[in-house]
Formats: sequence, C-alpha cells, structure tokens
Amino acid sequence: MRFLGRALATVVVVLAGASATVGVIVPRVAGATPYTVLSGSMTPTLRVGELIVVRPATRISTGDVVTYQVRSGEPLVVTHRVVGIGMTVGGERVYRTRGDANEVADHTLVRAAQVRGKLWYHVPYLGYVSAWLTGGWHQVIVIVIAVSLLAYAAWHVLRAVRERGAA
Repeated sequence: MRFLGRALATVVVVLAGASATVGVIVPRVAGATPYTVLSGSMTPTLRVGELIVVRPATRISTGDVVTYQVRSGEPLVVTHRVVGIGMTVGGERVYRTRGDANEVADHTLVRAAQVRGKLWYHVPYLGYVSAWLTGGWHQVIVIVIAVSLLAYAAWHVLRAVRERGAA
C-alpha cells in the first residue's frame, strides 16, 4: 500500500510539473500565448479542448495556422489556416483564412495587425484544464485540490527520502 501511495504521489507531481511547463512556463519564457480550442472549425488538425500555443511571427505563409483578432483591439480570437495572401490598395498585407473543417474560406480578410501569432504547438486535452481553471467559482476548488495533492505528493517524497537516509 505504501508503494502505491508513493507511486501515485510521484505520478501526480510529474504530471502537474509537465502540464505547468507545457501550458504556462514555456509560453511565458518564449513570449508566446496559450489559447484553448473552443470549436471544431480546425478539425482534424486542432480538436476542441486542445491547448494551442501561438507566438508572434514576422513571416506568415500560405498553409500556416494563425490566431487573429476578429476585430482589431477586441479580445475575441479565431485560429484558422492561411489559404491566401494579398495586399490592399493602400499596401497593407491581408490574409484569406479558412478552418480546415470548413468548405469555404472566411468571408472577411484578416489584416496583418489583427494577427496575434502563428501556431507553435498544441497539446490534446490540456485546453479543457486551462479553460476550467480560468473560469468561475470552481477555480478556487481546483486550486485547493491541486495544492492538497501536491502537498500530499511532497510529503510522500520527503518520507521516502528520510527512510532511505535512515536505512
């Protein structure tokens, strides 16, 4: 039974550390932004509930997956594939985008200023966790449970270290 407790504690610590690294630490260090996929418009490339991480891009090509603001200056974003690149009469670069699951391209062109970044990587299911953690009253419950599990795991690890030192 002790072995199972230690194994569970180790698994919890490793999974929590890996999730924090992939979902929070790496994006912050690299200047990237994590988002959660909320619709199936990019299926099968990106599925609902995936965590996607986008980082600023200086060069965007046809075929790249980009996240852009629906309207400049507003927080709502969409992640779609670039299917065409053009220029306005004023010389501004614009992109034609389309979701992989959609049969037609998006109706409006995306201005370069609206683009938040290009897809860097994505992690299945981690977006569900991210969305759940950032929304509403249950955030407090999740934090309490997470801290409790991490404390329990740390207690088991420390106990094992002390037992090995005594032996």
